[in-house]
Amino acid sequence: MKKRSELEDPNNLAAYQDEFSEESFWMKVRKYAKKIGAAGIYTVFLLYYTFRKPDLPLKARSTILGALGYFIMPIDFIPDMTPIIGYTDDIVALTGALLLVAAYIDDSTKAQARARVQKLLGQDIQDDLQFVDDKVDQKSSASS
Repeated sequence: MKKRSELEDPNNLAAYQDEFSEESFWMKVRKYAKKIGAAGIYTVFLLYYTFRKPDLPLKARSTILGALGYFIMPIDFIPDMTPIIGYTDDIVALTGALLLVAAYIDDSTKAQARARVQKLLGQDIQDDLQFVDDKVDQKSSASS
């Protein structure tokens, strides 16, 4: 495990790659999904399902691992327990990674992520997720 001083910058995603594990990921998702909200957890799942693609380039894979590692870390730049702003740094890291790998997110990945969010939160989440999809599509088309 890296020292806290090495892990305080949410923009240094490479520092967090070693922190990702499936078990920690699912534990954090189940525990904090409602606090993070539909759009935030959708971003997490978009990254997760994109990461699982076998043909994903190493740079994109590393970016996603760093962002998801930062997400599950108990030590953050802004502690998750801080009311209202506790997940701000996590969302910044996740959104940055999402925009960097947007070209690799396809409709199948979006469908998987949407289904998982729907199952987890059990509510009508379409409007919340459309904003994220619009940003991904916008960035993806700009990269093409």
